[in-house]
Amino acid sequence: MTSKVFSLLILLLSISSFAQKSVKGLVTDTNQKALENVEIYNKTTYKNYFSNANGEFVINAFAKGKNTIVFFLRGYKIKEVIIDEDFESFTVSLEELTTSLSEVVIIKEKEKQFALNKLKDIEETAIYAGKKTEVISLDKITANKATNNPRQVYAQVVGLTINESNDGGLQLSIGGRGLNPNRTSNFNTRQNDYDISADVLGYPESYYATPTEALESIQIVRGAASLQYGTQFGGLVNFKIKRPSLKPIEIVTRNTIGSYNLFTNFTSISGTKNKFSYFSFYNFKKGDGFRPNSKFDSKSFFVNLNYQFTKNTSLHFDYTFFDYLAQQPGGLTDVMFEEDPKQSNRARNWFDVNWNLFALRFKHHFENNADFSLQLFGLNASRKALGFRSNRVSSQDVDGTVRDLIIGDFVNWGAEARYLKKYTFFGKTNAFLIGAKYYQAENSGEQGPGSSGKEADFNIASAEFPNYANQSKYTYPNLNFSIFGENIFKLSKSFSITPGFRYENIKTQANGFYRKINTDLAGNVLFDETITEENVKERQFFLFGIGLSYKMKNGLELYGNVSQNYRSVTFNDIRTAAPSFEISEDITDEKGYTSDIGVRGKILDNVSFDASIYALYYNDKIGESFILSPTQAVPVRFRDNIGTALTYGLESLVDWNIGKTFFRDNDNFIWTVFSNFALTDSEYIKSELDAVKGNKVEFVPNYNLKLGTGIGYKNFLSSLQFTYVSSQFTDALNNKSDTNDNTFGIFGEIPAYHVLDFSTSYKWKKLKFETGINNVLNTWYFTKRATGYPGPGIIPSEPRVFYATIEFKF
Repeated sequence: MTSKVFSLLILLLSISSFAQKSVKGLVTDTNQKALENVEIYNKTTYKNYFSNANGEFVINAFAKGKNTIVFFLRGYKIKEVIIDEDFESFTVSLEELTTSLSEVVIIKEKEKQFALNKLKDIEETAIYAGKKTEVISLDKITANKATNNPRQVYAQVVGLTINESNDGGLQLSIGGRGLNPNRTSNFNTRQNDYDISADVLGYPESYYATPTEALESIQIVRGAASLQYGTQFGGLVNFKIKRPSLKPIEIVTRNTIGSYNLFTNFTSISGTKNKFSYFSFYNFKKGDGFRPNSKFDSKSFFVNLNYQFTKNTSLHFDYTFFDYLAQQPGGLTDVMFEEDPKQSNRARNWFDVNWNLFALRFKHHFENNADFSLQLFGLNASRKALGFRSNRVSSQDVDGTVRDLIIGDFVNWGAEARYLKKYTFFGKTNAFLIGAKYYQAENSGEQGPGSSGKEADFNIASAEFPNYANQSKYTYPNLNFSIFGENIFKLSKSFSITPGFRYENIKTQANGFYRKINTDLAGNVLFDETITEENVKERQFFLFGIGLSYKMKNGLELYGNVSQNYRSVTFNDIRTAAPSFEISEDITDEKGYTSDIGVRGKILDNVSFDASIYALYYNDKIGESFILSPTQAVPVRFRDNIGTALTYGLESLVDWNIGKTFFRDNDNFIWTVFSNFALTDSEYIKSELDAVKGNKVEFVPNYNLKLGTGIGYKNFLSSLQFTYVSSQFTDALNNKSDTNDNTFGIFGEIPAYHVLDFSTSYKWKKLKFETGINNVLNTWYFTKRATGYPGPGIIPSEPRVFYATIEFKF
């Protein structure tokens, strides 16, 4: 049925005929300086083009008669010209934007980019042709940006599942297609194109999330990104920070207050002077959280320095500092959640993160239509978790008793070089990309007794609790070298094939020891054994993929791709000492495939859409089950390769601009609506465990729906969004929720939930006011059952909260 609808839609939209004539042009500023990357849109044929480094462009497939051409470049006024098909060439001059516009006019100007919420086929030294890509433009969103509210920020990204945090949005946890959302560990997470996770292979969790208030856009590429950005199943999430202002100096400061004593400050300074430009921000957050024992405090600082040696050569430096301390109220059992979701029986649990990121990028454009980039990046960071984390979630934490302390230190660096060449073959413009990445890590982890006090003391208390001293201590010296390449083969003006490969050489190590300690109820040691390990895993392999793209004359694009994926065993998979927890000695890496087939584009300039079907084949999937221990006659959480999983579904996004449809002549009014819907199913098709084969895959809700609308008039904007997510399992055994069980809360369903969010803003001269209510209906729900920190147990999501922001720009 779905295919018939798509076929009918394509047929109805393919009735226009176009001439094959091409028109050349040149775009400059008022001083006759050539302008690069100007977006050029033919409103008559609905096709986009871009100017090159010399300001030159070619518009193909002119429609018969007159064509309306729109020119857009950030910092310049939009220009619209009417060109007749008889023109051979023409020149356009853009005027720098200096006047202050209303919010609605700014958004309307942005709409003239006619971006289809996707990346261009080629972006600098990266190829995205034939891939499922999504771009979130943050200046188009009216949302709670102070707390990085992911329901609103990622509202138009299809199929995402979200673990919601209650610590001011200090961490981001998104997944999808059966991938665990925890700390976005199944995506390659980047900021300005460089890695920001703890360890790309050994521990790909992201403890740092770029503040939304600092972002220009978020780029998401699904599983096919494994060819260029790593081996992961999820794909790529790339946070693009705002570019420097074209003025010599511009300062923006934002202050936000909200429920439960929330206060945030975001202040940025940026500017451009001749060949030098800069952007820097400082972000402070604090709050008490809606549950007892859940206060947090964070500070982040960022600086970006750029120097443009020539029009073709530039150097860019980034430094990021992030530090936060959060008290964690622990998890709940199903019984506790039903009784009172606000309660907490953990007063001594703390979490501390210190992150230092460095990046240096060199970019050069060759006159022969080629681009080169070299990026050096490094991380010096730590994360420390302290508290009482018994699997018996309902057990009270008794003052004066031992706490569990886990310390992780991450020191790693890498280099990534890319070369992209555009060339002509049989009269068609093709593109070839080759790149290489070197990555080296010297990380370490230590686990031992925490002090008996209540404060955030992250020193191992060996003297106070000698029986628990040195539970585990490891170093993880990892080494990775990879080569990747892709090529866009243009077989016709409309059809292209993009094959690609990635060669991986991986060496991961885990050198250290762990202790097995069993005690009685009085704390007396019954069994104590120290086990020394020197695990070395070396492997090398190729990943292959291919993307297809067919761009029709009416602006629609058919695309498809298939790519191999791979996930290395991580630190947590190898060893973490915990009560009632075991890891299989035979645990191994995960392998599989992702594929997408879809259609995307615009209907006139009023409706944009992207609809696709996908499949994710996941072999040797790692998971946890609550079973009888293979080594002890007691129930334990057991981590192992569960089996082979298949996840598949339909994902669709439709964005309708009602304002352009019915109120085109009113520049002071906008009205948009969107529908984001994912229909997903899953199954374990193979497993050595009889209780798993045929089960649903964890973290896969059958229905994931987001509906929203935005309305604005002059300087007033508002948005309303509804979210519905159906129930999902959290383990491969498909354990149901047990509302009579007041012991664990770790395994079971995440029940279906719905949430309504409202946001609004008003701009007056240099001031901007924002306010809103998240979870308007005050729904009690949860999105996570934590097996460790910040639990274990159910982590309730926020009830109804409000926020208010004032922004001043000068």
